[in-house]
Amino acid sequence: MTKEYGRLMLDIEGKSISEEDKNVISSNHVGGIIFFSRNFESFEQIKNLINEIKVIKEDIIFAVDHEGGRVQRFDSEFTKIPSMQEISNFARKNNNSSIFKDIGWLASSELIAAGIDINFAPVLDVNKNNSTVIGDRSFSNKKIEVFDYASNYIDGMHEAGMKSTGKHFPGHGAVLEDSHIELPVDSRGLYELYIEDIFPYKELGKKLDAVMCAHILYPKIDNKIPSFSERWLKDILRDDIDYKGLVFSDDLTMSGAGDDLCCKKVEKSLKAGCDMVLICNDRYGAKEAIDFMENSDFEASDKIAFLKSNKKLGWHDIEISSRAKEIKRTIKEIGDMHEKNSNRT
Repeated sequence: MTKEYGRLMLDIEGKSISEEDKNVISSNHVGGIIFFSRNFESFEQIKNLINEIKVIKEDIIFAVDHEGGRVQRFDSEFTKIPSMQEISNFARKNNNSSIFKDIGWLASSELIAAGIDINFAPVLDVNKNNSTVIGDRSFSNKKIEVFDYASNYIDGMHEAGMKSTGKHFPGHGAVLEDSHIELPVDSRGLYELYIEDIFPYKELGKKLDAVMCAHILYPKIDNKIPSFSERWLKDILRDDIDYKGLVFSDDLTMSGAGDDLCCKKVEKSLKAGCDMVLICNDRYGAKEAIDFMENSDFEASDKIAFLKSNKKLGWHDIEISSRAKEIKRTIKEIGDMHEKNSNRT
């Protein structure tokens, strides 16, 4: 029998759980925890924290943003992954897109060894060189390269035993504004989005396990951002693209998600077609969302269980792996090449 998971993914404040955390996590509506840098001290500490949470609730998924470059929450013993743009420059020069499969495998393996189920990756945004928040998080400014490199990265994730999450649907690479602090507006029409930003989602639709929405307004398509829009999630993503995987909202406390109460944003997201919603850095809003769910018709989901990693990996086994050692040597080579090119400019 498939287990059902709550549809809220929340955060915790520190490196261990408080009594308030325990009360929140125990809610039937909380099905996921996302970790940030403030939650991390070492491999053993994060593994122990996860085990501590599992004592409270076994049916819960653990997530982190561990893209590499500017967005990597765990450091210390974890391999420092270059930005996707740095790896792309190396892959292009050496005609070696399979390096992404190796790096996807290594990053995922280390996270799984610690008890993490989901790395919110890969970034599928096609970088138009004007985004303040995407930039070198993107594989490329060419849609074919984004598709190719991301496909290899996902293959590595799957080989390690981790599901993939493409973000930020339908595309965050063409707007200047950072949706954490304001609502970006993209004035392009649907056809232009289809032939550029949506292309990787269409091509990877059967391979992607989950998609995370962008907090961007596309006024020529709908007057709602994707997380709140049946037009985006049901008509376009589900029907036109024929996507079958799960859908995450991005963090609903971001400014791009608007000023409504958290409970209202949760309601709009779930009605629009999100399977799981994120509420981060707002414990009051998280509690408000839990209270709302208690009195709503939204039920737990058995689809979310699909994201749980069942692979068992030991940290020592990864450390002594000849493949891991070779990938780390290549990562050093990527870093050296990037530093050399930076010095030239």
